Amino acid sequence: QVQLVESGGGLVQAGGSLRLSCAASGRTFSSYAMGWFRQAPGKEREFVATISWSGGNTDYADSVKGRFAISRDNAKNTVYLQMNSLKPEDTAVYYCAARPQYYTQKPEMYPYWGQGTQVTVSS
Repeated sequence: QVQLVESGGGLVQAGGSLRLSCAASGRTFSSYAMGWFRQAPGKEREFVATISWSGGNTDYADSVKGRFAISRDNAKNTVYLQMNSLKPEDTAVYYCAARPQYYTQKPEMYPYWGQGTQVTVSS
């Protein structure tokens, strides 16, 4: 079992930055791939970024490439999402998720989810 708690969301102006954190419980965090997803009102949950268990491999949605960066600190059981050059269309609830072994863009492959943190970008 893995429990996930996101933090770092808030209100920011377009062009600004935020860093989301996701703290995980459990001693096996380093064996889990981690992902960030988001869901805007009236829309389906969508993939944002994912990182392998070692941190050596990452993948991003086209909409955030070059603006967002995912990273992890296995010693702190934490994964981060640095978000720069934020746009109003980035407004959503952001969720982190965990799955054993390999990373993937598919949300249905992640068995563990946090409660989400709201990110609002004003124009």
